[in-house]
Amino acid sequence: AGEPPGGPGAQAQPPGPGAFDLGAQSERWAAFQERHRLSCEEAARLLLDAYECRGLVKHMGGCHCGAVRFEVWASADLHVFNCNCSICTKKQNRHFIVPASRFKLLKGADNLTTYTFNTHRAQHTFCKTCGVQSFYTPRSNPDGYGVAPHCLDDGTVQTIVTEDINGKEWEKAVKEHKTIRDMSKP
Repeated sequence: AGEPPGGPGAQAQPPGPGAFDLGAQSERWAAFQERHRLSCEEAARLLLDAYECRGLVKHMGGCHCGAVRFEVWASADLHVFNCNCSICTKKQNRHFIVPASRFKLLKGADNLTTYTFNTHRAQHTFCKTCGVQSFYTPRSNPDGYGVAPHCLDDGTVQTIVTEDINGKEWEKAVKEHKTIRDMSKP
C-alpha cells in the first residue's frame, strides 16, 4: 500500500483517460477517500449527489462571442435582482448571486477586463472582444458572483423570479434586505 503501480522505485504515472487534476485539493481529496474508504468514482458520486440533493443544477454560460465561458451551480429556479443603481440601469444588469465556490471560469480569464467606480468594491468584468458582462463581483457580495441569467445556455433554467432592489439608495436597500448578504455563503 502507498507504492506506485509497478512496485518499489516505479515512477508515478500521469493520470489516465477520465482522470482530472485536483490541484491544491489533491491531498484533501485523497485523505477524504481514504478516511471513508471510497473509490474515486464513489467520492465523485457523493459530491454530485450532494449538489443535486441541494436542488442545484450545473448551468453553463458565457459572453456573446464565446471567448468567456463559465459553469455555475445554482437552482433551476433563479432569484434574479433587478437593480436601479446608475450602472445596473445603464447596462440593464439583472443577476442572481452565488458563492464563489459554485462558480468556475472555464476559459477567457485573459479576455476579461474590469471596470470599477465609487467604492471600487464591485468588480464589473466584461469580455474585451464583445463587451458582454456575463458575471461580475457585486458590492453586496464580494465573496461571490452575480451571474447574468440571460448569458446562460438554454435548457437548465426552469423559472425566474425577479426582485427589484433600490440601488439608488444602495446602503439602505442592502441593510434592509433580509437575505442578500447570505446568498454568497456556501
